[in-house]
Amino acid sequence: MNWQPFLFGGLASVTAEFGTFPIDLTKTRLQIQGQVGDVAQARYRGMIHAFQVILREESVGALYNGIAPALLRQASYGTIKIGIYHGLKSRISQGDSLLGNMVSGMVAGTCASCIANPTDVLKVRMQAQRGGAVQSKSLFASFAEIYHQEGIRGLWRGVGPTAQRAAVVAGVELAVYDWIKVQFIRKQWMKDDIKLHFLSSFIAGFAGAVASNPIDVVKTRMMNQKVVAGNDQLYKSSVDCAVRTVKSEGFMALYKGFVPLYLRLGPWNIIFFITYEQLKNAHASYAEK
Repeated sequence: MNWQPFLFGGLASVTAEFGTFPIDLTKTRLQIQGQVGDVAQARYRGMIHAFQVILREESVGALYNGIAPALLRQASYGTIKIGIYHGLKSRISQGDSLLGNMVSGMVAGTCASCIANPTDVLKVRMQAQRGGAVQSKSLFASFAEIYHQEGIRGLWRGVGPTAQRAAVVAGVELAVYDWIKVQFIRKQWMKDDIKLHFLSSFIAGFAGAVASNPIDVVKTRMMNQKVVAGNDQLYKSSVDCAVRTVKSEGFMALYKGFVPLYLRLGPWNIIFFITYEQLKNAHASYAEK
């Protein structure tokens, strides 16, 4: 098996995650406000307002709450996802079939997200904390706290919607990126260079945001709820969460945080794919020497 997609995928994922993390944090804050059981007045009126409130009431550092588990997640999730995707794609479609690429991406996203779920749970919990509620603990201590309070299931809280979202995002973004790049090169509309990588990743990011936002809202709310003895569970399942969200807040609640989600997925994909392609090209150039 080729090791390059694993290594380059992990490095590119970590780079993209760090560069877009503050946008992801505002998305999380917007998605959890107004949920069932939240009687407080909405704090944020939109992404820009959320940025302003966080900077004014908390600090610049608060925009990076949860960055450690997020980077750990991408180092594991991104590495596994890209490695599996390219391995499957080379056997199924060679990049020529959009459907084959989508199947490869969905399988890769599902496998990687299930393995990396504990890091995603911790990231969401830390992002949801405000001001003085943020605790300075090591990653190991934070994982141990969730385990002692909620058991092993707590670390895999929301794994269902997480895997569903990962399947959709990976299946759409990776497939669209590769398919568009192949078609543009084959029809000689553009050369295989950074301009084509930028355009392909931009389109892939938008397609992924439209397809995944409802699942992302459900995933975030499922992960943010703490289930301990004596406390009632807000949502019994991802379906229950989606139904109750629509009933109490309307259908468009499933698209809460769409703007910051796309403003994150767009730049995230651009940074990721360009970084990945540059690493791949650099290795090819070095190998030729």
